[in-house]
Amino acid sequence: MARRKQTNEATTRVRNLIALDAANIMRRLDARRGEMFALFSRLRSREPMLSTISTRYTSATFQELIHLPVLEQSVVDHFYECLDTLRWYFTYTEDMPSTAQQTFNTLHRRLEEAHRKLVATIGHPVSPDGTTVVEGEVLRRTDKALP
Repeated sequence: MARRKQTNEATTRVRNLIALDAANIMRRLDARRGEMFALFSRLRSREPMLSTISTRYTSATFQELIHLPVLEQSVVDHFYECLDTLRWYFTYTEDMPSTAQQTFNTLHRRLEEAHRKLVATIGHPVSPDGTTVVEGEVLRRTDKALP
């Protein structure tokens, strides 16, 4: 029983670290989206784009990821593959800033979809106060709009 509890705890920790990393990447992309292309245009530096999509947990190995069920491994891999496609593009593109931004928009939509699947599969990260964040969607509103 103790072995199973350790495995479940390890799985929960791996899920949370992946969810944290993915959420931070998506948050930075949303926050810096306009600015990173303005800097790319002005400075001709790719660093603002590359630092925005950097991952904090580059040292995850099979030893840690083996704790996840196979479906979760595939979903996580798909997210990081989409991120890698974006990283590759930012690293080697010779496109002008406006074309780079258009290509980014396409790649970003793919990454957003991969992130939605990731969150649906492994869940949201635990917030610093120990609560789990849950996204909600308004289906119907019962109060009347104020004039």
